[in-house]
Amino acid sequence: MHEQNPALGLVHVLRAVTVEFDLLGAEFAARHGLHPTDVRALIHLLDATRAGTRATPGWLGEQLRLHSAGTTALIDRLERLGLVRRSRDTADRRRVLLEVEEKATELGWAFFGPVIGEVLAAAEGFEAAELETVRRFLTSVLESVGRARSA
Repeated sequence: MHEQNPALGLVHVLRAVTVEFDLLGAEFAARHGLHPTDVRALIHLLDATRAGTRATPGWLGEQLRLHSAGTTALIDRLERLGLVRRSRDTADRRRVLLEVEEKATELGWAFFGPVIGEVLAAAEGFEAAELETVRRFLTSVLESVGRARSA
């Protein structure tokens, strides 16, 4: 058996983790009558909230690479399900902002909370410097994938 490149081994583990998270997301979507794109939209909106980004329909469409009509249909569906709400921007009344409803957060925590708990427990076995190395590596991978997607 030949010796495997350690970096390539990381790629394989990262791919396996990505597949497992994708399957978990698909199970969440199916359980709640959502499309996988709906789940990605909710993730983007939650990330925007954490980052302090004011999410608009146009912004969300760019993140998901959807055209205007597709984005509107997706937001309408999420709003109808009580997962997202539209509101007017107080600074610019022409602009619509998107916010995740508490119901969506509760559904997410009920489903993904145990996995998040296990990941946090696994992280406890690592030193702070090791976790920082993992964070830097994953951030670099994320940037690499972003460059490949925009090429």
